[in-house]
Amino acid sequence: MEIKMQNHKKLENIKLFVLDMDGTFYLGNKILEGALGFIEKVKESGKDFIFFTNNSSKAPEDYMEKLKKMNCNIQRKDIMTSADVTIEFLKTQYKDAKVYLLGTKELEKSFIESGIPLVAEGPDIVVVGFDMTLTYEKLEKACTYIRNGAKFIATHLDINCPTEDGFIPDCGAICAAIQLSTGATPEYMGKPFDKTVELVTSRTKYKRDEIAFVGDRLYTDVATGVNNGCMGILVLTGETKLSDVETSLIQPDFIFNSLKEMGEVI
Repeated sequence: MEIKMQNHKKLENIKLFVLDMDGTFYLGNKILEGALGFIEKVKESGKDFIFFTNNSSKAPEDYMEKLKKMNCNIQRKDIMTSADVTIEFLKTQYKDAKVYLLGTKELEKSFIESGIPLVAEGPDIVVVGFDMTLTYEKLEKACTYIRNGAKFIATHLDINCPTEDGFIPDCGAICAAIQLSTGATPEYMGKPFDKTVELVTSRTKYKRDEIAFVGDRLYTDVATGVNNGCMGILVLTGETKLSDVETSLIQPDFIFNSLKEMGEVI
């Protein structure tokens, strides 16, 4: 399969590019060729960008520091994560609910700083993140609490996380184990769900038809756009191969080999 001729004129209406990070802007600890140039092109054209990652294992400040080492300096307002969506959802829909969290220390810190009451026993809600510190004890407690009636929420549905050495189990894989044990299905936050678009529009000045979600995954990045009134743009620098598009129910509005190539047409 080859990338077909595309009418790039439609990109003129886009005012905000919501960029995925791993597999789109960088891979592991290596920035992808042309990624910084794309940011400059966006600025030169009078458009805006923000980063949005489903990866909830790190805090936004950690990602800011990582980007800084790649010569990409951003402010806190320029980055959102699935944890931000989850925290906003809890604060508006389940105010003061007690939460048992499966997450890293960085995720715990974000929840605590946002005023989410975390508990070790008797929670109203179990929240599962990309917990790279997962233990069997944590898994056992989460399953017990969910069986006892706690609501089951997950920061995002990604099954695997790409690294420079291959893929490692992500939040969705952890949730699959809990779901198989308890029979309960989690309510997912992050991409590709509408709650993510709601947060982006509430924190920026842009409407849905002025926003494009850009990333390397059809079922998260692209789906967020095409399923929620925005644009979904696929780049082929990460997980998805061009041949995958043929059999996918999610069809991107545009396909580019990379951000570098995309920057040449905006």
